[in-house]
Amino acid sequence: QVQLVESGGGLVQAGASLRLSCAASGRTTSRFVMGWFRQAPGKEREFVAAITTTGGSTYSADSVKGRFTISRDNAKNMVYLQMNTLKPEDTATYFCAKHYSGSMSSTASYDYWGQGTQVTVSS
Repeated sequence: QVQLVESGGGLVQAGASLRLSCAASGRTTSRFVMGWFRQAPGKEREFVAAITTTGGSTYSADSVKGRFTISRDNAKNMVYLQMNTLKPEDTATYFCAKHYSGSMSSTASYDYWGQGTQVTVSS
């Protein structure tokens, strides 16, 4: 069992930055790819970014490339999402998830999810 708890969301103006954190407990996640997804009201959950076990490789959606950076600290069992130059279209609930098999950009490839943290970007 893995428990994931996100934090760091909030209400910011366009152009601002936020850093989301994901704390894992119950089982170390250092052996797993970890990902961030987001879901806006009325839309499907979409891939944001993923990071390999050692952090040596990261993958991002085109919509956030150059603005968002995923990182991890395996010693602390933490995963982070640094979000810069936020836009109103980034408004969504952001979820941290543990990957188990398959494409890193597919929600079906993740078996544990946090409850989400809300990010709202005003124009």
